[in-house]
Amino acid sequence: MAFKIIVCAKQVPDTNEIRINPETGTLMRDGVPSILNHDDANALEEALKIKDKFDDVHITVVTMGPPQAQDLLIECLAMGADEGILVSDRAVGGSDTWATSNAIAAAVRKLGDYDLIFAGRQAIDGDTAQVGPQLAEKLGLPQVTYVQKFEIADNMKDIRVERALEDGYEVIDIQTPCMLTAIKELNTPRYMYMKGIFDKEKDIKVWNAKDIEVDLNTVGLDASPTNVFRSFTPKPKGKGVVVEGDTEKDIAKNLLIGLKGKHVI
Repeated sequence: MAFKIIVCAKQVPDTNEIRINPETGTLMRDGVPSILNHDDANALEEALKIKDKFDDVHITVVTMGPPQAQDLLIECLAMGADEGILVSDRAVGGSDTWATSNAIAAAVRKLGDYDLIFAGRQAIDGDTAQVGPQLAEKLGLPQVTYVQKFEIADNMKDIRVERALEDGYEVIDIQTPCMLTAIKELNTPRYMYMKGIFDKEKDIKVWNAKDIEVDLNTVGLDASPTNVFRSFTPKPKGKGVVVEGDTEKDIAKNLLIGLKGKHVI
């Protein structure tokens, strides 16, 4: 029986090309290229490394978005994934992290049996790092986030990971089925294979809200408890001032004089 891995991925705007409308405060997406979210590429790479090492491993990539998100799935299949699922429906449009995880959880349940779920730590367009943990909770799975090192035993059951912390790392043992979120330190994503790029037999399915049997009261903009009030580009900081003096005491004295002159009490 195949060892089944699900990779959750997202198509995001290239943040190097992002601009914000100064009048409306919204993102200007016209002409901005879309890419595979960076951390999700690391998640897919780790799944592919398992497939390289063991026989009979099947990888399904699940994403949610507009029809053009199929391009992301084509890229993932060209890298070595076996199957792509796109959840696309106006009913799920505008979902925040909570509503998105409801839709993805419904899609995972429709897929049926699985052994391991990978996702990126966070998406570069939202930076919330919430969907992966929320998905695990809704599926009743043990989870480890911020995975920077991964090992799986030959029994395909026992897993040991390093979880990155601000001041070090944790070593955690966990068993499948489970949910792991990846960070860039985990690996270096591979390029697409030439054969995969030109393979016309792409196994991609597009599911709508009815297909995944999700409660429409739990997805979409109206069901989202959070929303973005405003996006803006911070104003550039003013020119700095160099405080001079022959000694440290003189510099401190001149700094104090300047501050008193600028901030009159």
